[in-house]
Amino acid sequence: MALDKPLVITAGEPAGIGPELCRALADSEFAADVVIVGDASLLDDRLQVIDTPFPAPVVCGQPDPANAKTLLDGLTIAVEGCMDGRFAGLVTAPVAKSVIAESGIAFTGHTEFLAGLTGTEQPVMMLVAGELRIALASTHMPLREVPDYITAERLTRILEVLHRDLQVRFGIESPEIIVCGLNPHAGEGGHLGHEEDAVIAPVIAKLAASGLKVRGPLPADTAFMPAAGQRDVVLAMYHDQGLPVLKYAGFGHAVNVTLGLPIIRTSVDHGTAFDIAGTGQADTGSLMAAVLLAKTMASL
Repeated sequence: MALDKPLVITAGEPAGIGPELCRALADSEFAADVVIVGDASLLDDRLQVIDTPFPAPVVCGQPDPANAKTLLDGLTIAVEGCMDGRFAGLVTAPVAKSVIAESGIAFTGHTEFLAGLTGTEQPVMMLVAGELRIALASTHMPLREVPDYITAERLTRILEVLHRDLQVRFGIESPEIIVCGLNPHAGEGGHLGHEEDAVIAPVIAKLAASGLKVRGPLPADTAFMPAAGQRDVVLAMYHDQGLPVLKYAGFGHAVNVTLGLPIIRTSVDHGTAFDIAGTGQADTGSLMAAVLLAKTMASL
């Protein structure tokens, strides 16, 4: 599966395991398919690199907020390259949100940052591990803010993005979507919360009537089980409702995908792992899976 254009990979937080993961690509089947954006002094000479040197010394396991702006500048270069057609898609190594925030730059995550760069109104975060796909209606926010965030309008847009991108990016002609409830037991008929009856169920009914294969809300403790029936993706209402299931099933080879963008973007399913940075212990499985999935999506 050869691509006409390379994928671009951002090496991520320099004091974490990102550069080490990227160096491993030099000895992989993907070496000729990728261009790395990062500090060339931290990468393998055999790789194609867009050099973005960091102003502060890089020490494994000791992140420096002084490097945050250069890190985000590199991400911007990669996105612009995808937008103008130089690259087939973007793969991102992990960054540390807290380190970037300590630099004084407002940053809640790759998903939101990429949405801003591309002018995307409704990005959707989805994790993939083999045939298991779990998308999120809300991403990086305090749990107490989630009920107010999930409005009928926003949930409608999220489900429409899921449906369209599963068709376009994954080649699924008629995607089947299961939607979780927000509350335990999907609200228990209003006894454990009203969001299901007031917001989630009416949106599902409206979209189902328009022809989308979407059903729910199902209790989150059963929505992921085989007994819930055929599905191409499960939509969880908040971050920790869906990701523990995905990571238990596929940590180390799962892939984070941002849907709704005008570009292809995949990422690893883990963080910067400062505790093992520079030790040679980093598992490259998720990065390799992210590159493979990006290649597959770009070839459709």
